[in-house]
Amino acid sequence: MIQPSFFIVGAPKCGTTALCKYLNRHPDIFIPEFKELHYFDTDLNTKKQANSLPDYLALFEAGAEKVCGEGSPTYLYSKTAAEEIYAFNPQAKIIIMLREPVAMMYAFHSQHLYNGSSETVPDFATALALEPERKLGQHIPPRCTEPQILFYREFAKFSDQVERYLQRFGRHQVKIVLFDDFKSHTEKVFRETLEFLSVAPDFETDLQPINSNKKVRNTRLQSLIKYPPNRMLELGKYLLPIPQTWRRTILENTKSYLKQINTQKATRSPLDAPLKAQLIEDFTPELQRLELLIDRDLSHWYRPDQTP
Repeated sequence: MIQPSFFIVGAPKCGTTALCKYLNRHPDIFIPEFKELHYFDTDLNTKKQANSLPDYLALFEAGAEKVCGEGSPTYLYSKTAAEEIYAFNPQAKIIIMLREPVAMMYAFHSQHLYNGSSETVPDFATALALEPERKLGQHIPPRCTEPQILFYREFAKFSDQVERYLQRFGRHQVKIVLFDDFKSHTEKVFRETLEFLSVAPDFETDLQPINSNKKVRNTRLQSLIKYPPNRMLELGKYLLPIPQTWRRTILENTKSYLKQINTQKATRSPLDAPLKAQLIEDFTPELQRLELLIDRDLSHWYRPDQTP
């Protein structure tokens, strides 16, 4: 039976997409087309690519004779995923990617705005201030099906999340990758990851940056692309009297094209300095606990004037 033997579990906005794409180019590694399967984060209302174990395993059938894996960045935040992955495969190798938490939260908020449904509050400080009320079910955007992804501070509290995996799998089965290292020394980190997965580390591939910051040109068009009105879908059935699978393919290709022309690369505006300083202060105890867990000096994250 073909089954995944490694999992890139997060955190979001820490390089997981890029690492998945780089690894998937290796001739001895297979990662399904859908990067985020969300099969093991059963405590979260995420969009699952498979709802049963046979359907989940079927996603890896094309990976025969290869080392199979998957990447779902919510697995780190999930309180159940570590236990569920262990029950599924206790020998699994776990890759955890971490980033300075304030930068991670700011990027996560920006991604939600780009997606066009999860977040409707454009100001990051306001979104943070709403977090306590959102935990009570208030100020949740109508189309946001997973309110927990708006709990930015909770997603960035890495120490408990990392500890769950270290306790369950042990340090020898868990690789910690810092976003700083991945960005500055991409090739070195890539080869170390290949060695961790026990595949040939001398594989050569293009390691150019992936998933740079984006913003939409028109928010209404973005919402229309993601949630086309039922009337439009009904009209499509009338104008295209073809099998549903063909029509669905045409719809997805059209949405992909429209999303592409409605997207522009954008440099993220610098975070307000007083807010950044306050958040760093708030997260300092958390980071000091994390550095003990992973045996890595993180003082450059909570003392930005210092270099690592």
